[in-house]
Amino acid sequence: MNLRKRGNRVSAEIPTSSMADIAFLLIVFFLVTTTMNQDKGLSLHLPPVAETKEVRERNICNVWINAQDQIAFFESEQLTIVPFTDLRASIEQRLAANDKLIVSLKAERGATYRIFVEVLDELKLSGATRISIAEPEGG
Repeated sequence: MNLRKRGNRVSAEIPTSSMADIAFLLIVFFLVTTTMNQDKGLSLHLPPVAETKEVRERNICNVWINAQDQIAFFESEQLTIVPFTDLRASIEQRLAANDKLIVSLKAERGATYRIFVEVLDELKLSGATRISIAEPEGG
């Protein structure tokens, strides 16, 4: 048996001429198949435009969030600061006393969005179904 080395040996190189095409196709594939998550925001049911009703003062509970993220009830020209942990129980108590109660939530411009959403969640968890979001002053 005669084994001789041949002079035309195949090189052990990987062809890279089509590497850019493959990379481009992979990028296009991932861009087309990737889904983007979209923020859903708050799920609020808003009344129709221009619908206004007169409401008695005793049927309104004003909840106010100040710029320091403190929560207060505004009743008969007096502010009463309430800790966040007592908010739900306080609202439940007021709803038990008045079944027509409308909770009006108002936040100062300096209040954080996080505390606003947390207070809104607490209002819903307490059983409040009539929630009014008031516009901050100067807006």
